[in-house]
Amino acid sequence: MKNKSIMLKTILKFFAVVIFTLIVVFGFIRLFGNEDDWICQNGEWIKHGTPSAGPPNKKCEQLPPDSNSEDLATIKLFFTNTKLDPQVMDCNKTFSTERKILKTENLIKDAVEALLLGPTDEEKENGFITSIPNGVKIQSFEIKDGVAKIDFNETLEFQVGGSCRVAAISSQIRETIKQFSEVNEVIISINGRTEDILQP
Repeated sequence: MKNKSIMLKTILKFFAVVIFTLIVVFGFIRLFGNEDDWICQNGEWIKHGTPSAGPPNKKCEQLPPDSNSEDLATIKLFFTNTKLDPQVMDCNKTFSTERKILKTENLIKDAVEALLLGPTDEEKENGFITSIPNGVKIQSFEIKDGVAKIDFNETLEFQVGGSCRVAAISSQIRETIKQFSEVNEVIISINGRTEDILQP
């Protein structure tokens, strides 16, 4: 009986330690962890818990925690803005917003990738909207003799109606690329086509 009593006490102590450890770990996560938030893993936003909002609209790898200011580049993304131009008098008119992204050899392409993700929640509150459909992908990009050639998948023109929206899409892409001094001209294509794309 005595041995059983000692064994029972040992088991109870073990479970008490385990439970205490779990409580401490859970409390630490609640206080310092990303509970109910979106976490960046391998270049994708992963849901952690039950966040109240959708995933962020920026590339999750663009600002790593250990990034130095020397590693970052300030770029401009061009969108329509309903506060700065509520009547949309000129469909080709777009407005810039600044972002910081990692400096890479493909900075111009990365800028367009950021553009395709659309405005952030804060930018939306400031009136920025995008005319570019969701799901648009860059299939190829090159710069030669000052001419930037960028090819998109067919989603860029899928169910895109109205001459104003078509003009806005083209302007967003062209202005975002032309901010870079090495670019003098932008040629947009869809699946290699340039002649009959983005028709209203």
